[in-house]
Amino acid sequence: MEMRATHNDGVDGDARRTANYKPNIWNYDHLQSLTSVYNDEKYKREAETLKEEVCVILAAFDHEDPLYKLELIDEMEKLALSSYFEEEIRESLDKIASMKSSGNADLYSTALYLRILRQHGHHVSPDAILRTMEEEEEKLVTSACSDGKAMLEVFEASHLGLEDECLMDRAKAFATKNIRVFNLDYDNDVEKIGKFPLHWSVSWFNAKKHIQMIQAKTNKSTLQRLAGLSFNILQLQHQNELKQILRWWRNLGVSEVLTFTRDRVVESFLWAVGVAYEPQYESLRKWLTKAILLVLIIDDVYDMYGSNHELQQFTTAVERWDSMEIQHLPESIKRCFWLLYDTINNMDHEIQKEKGWNSVLPHLKKVWTGFCKALFVEAKWYHSSHSPSLSEYLDNGWTSSSGPLLSLHILIGIGHDITQTIHVFNNCQEIIRLSSLIIRLCNDQGTSKAELERGDAHSSILCHRGEANVTEAAARGHIKNLVTDSWKKINGLFISAPRWQQPMIRYVVNTARVATFIYQNGDGFGVQDRETRDQVLSCLIQPLPLN
Repeated sequence: MEMRATHNDGVDGDARRTANYKPNIWNYDHLQSLTSVYNDEKYKREAETLKEEVCVILAAFDHEDPLYKLELIDEMEKLALSSYFEEEIRESLDKIASMKSSGNADLYSTALYLRILRQHGHHVSPDAILRTMEEEEEKLVTSACSDGKAMLEVFEASHLGLEDECLMDRAKAFATKNIRVFNLDYDNDVEKIGKFPLHWSVSWFNAKKHIQMIQAKTNKSTLQRLAGLSFNILQLQHQNELKQILRWWRNLGVSEVLTFTRDRVVESFLWAVGVAYEPQYESLRKWLTKAILLVLIIDDVYDMYGSNHELQQFTTAVERWDSMEIQHLPESIKRCFWLLYDTINNMDHEIQKEKGWNSVLPHLKKVWTGFCKALFVEAKWYHSSHSPSLSEYLDNGWTSSSGPLLSLHILIGIGHDITQTIHVFNNCQEIIRLSSLIIRLCNDQGTSKAELERGDAHSSILCHRGEANVTEAAARGHIKNLVTDSWKKINGLFISAPRWQQPMIRYVVNTARVATFIYQNGDGFGVQDRETRDQVLSCLIQPLPLN
């Protein structure tokens, strides 16, 4: 049985708890040795030529039939190509949104229209999809078949519903039921049911699978070839970035000293790639990866390693950004503080140098202080055996999820103007809160069992079980509903946000999408050898075979 931290001011090494995390599974020397033929300039030149050809295709606009353009944009997004054509896509969707509906569209095109337009921040009424759905329901009464393509699109579109659109829930139930009852198998891609809709998924994590799917079905096309080249060229860039981060990490020697915490560099970088895979965001990925690594280490300090008194001192030191406050702490906790202090200070210098901004250190210190204070609240609950209500837990938990601090690092990474960047961070706190809440709830769904076994603090599942006196299954169902409700609120806030802010907000919301993936079947950070490992191999290591 594991030892728990005592309530005394000091805790000797033998009495400290441990999570018994599995050792890192990645051979860093092997990762440093990775090479790729896609470093050859000829592939980059070919990709640029193909981009010009796709631009010509996008420029052609059929006012009589916008369905083709919607399908093309949808395909480009699934292939992770849309970032190359943002202006062309925006102009096309603005034209489509300004067109008057013909009133006779089928269920599939109506659902696709709603999904794509809402994904891009347009106000679209759900009336048309609901009207055509009712017509489809009447047909199903006398028919034992249905259009799988339409059903899947209704299912996808239903996840773009807003908080007050109860009939969109009916659309989701309608599509789900018909897909299951009639065992529809449109393009052998019904895996979404029971997993995640596109709107909740990480586009880059799905891109390779989608490229392979169209490779198996169609002859060579401009879009297909560009997607394959783009994936492999970007994968090579990501590999080189990972190598640099690994050198930084190994030079720190942290994993040899802080043996109680997780060595998860590769997974942290995967998270950063999931948030922003595009080639122009190399610095964002570097800063975000380092922030995630710090989050994991500091989370372990508060969750397991530090005594109440030590955590109080550590929290004060972070708040004051003053090393004098850590003089009496154990060497390992001092090392954690210095790691945070040096990394964030260096990050601030890099941001100033690369972007020409004034110091963002005051803003970074504020979010790291908020994170540590939230973790300290949870540590005090644990040490005092306090069982918070679900509301009390979540009011603190969205901050302890690290969502707010990750959001600031993301916005700084993609921002061009410091004033606008901080404005977006300050004025989009509700979307940040909801995205962070999804991180917290997904984390709890994936890690609560292991945390309960080792005696960690409460999770949202345990809080609701104790408060409502329900089974674990019922509690998990409730948490799942909270996630769905949070997405509905995010959808509404995103559509209501100023158009210039929407691209920045989308990257913040990507944190919730990555969390959904990482914690889908357990702790994707603590246990690396399942979906997380497969995704690392697919995204970062194994290139896509091209003809």
